[in-house]
Amino acid sequence: MARKEQIDKMRELLIKRRDALRKALAGDLSSLKELNEATGGDEVDAALDAAHNEISSQLAEVESRELAQIENALKQMREGHYGLCEGCGQNVPMARLQALPYATCCIECQREFEKSGEMPNANTDWSRITDTGTDDVVVNDIELDV
Repeated sequence: MARKEQIDKMRELLIKRRDALRKALAGDLSSLKELNEATGGDEVDAALDAAHNEISSQLAEVESRELAQIENALKQMREGHYGLCEGCGQNVPMARLQALPYATCCIECQREFEKSGEMPNANTDWSRITDTGTDDVVVNDIELDV
């Protein structure tokens, strides 16, 4: 099968995955809202609800990140750049794209980017990271309510 045909099939898979992630995220958000609206119960119930909310929130974050990568891959397809390595400009091998359809680099360039700490088009939300300017926290510095 020609590379163009494989990319067309990849597009179909990405669209299906994107739609599934959108539905899952909509469901996660609505279930979180329902949990937050439910009140009552004892402290154990509240702790379990808080833990469930945290897990659901983290899963939604992972799914959101994957959704953004899929959207980027679909954009690259529309622009005719899909499958080109952002590091060296060569074709990303189809085996890599089949394993990770939203890969933007060949394995060699990906390794180099990871070693150097640089990532092309990294979608990191730096607004969520803060530098308090304090020294490292020591366990004894943390007050625990036991």
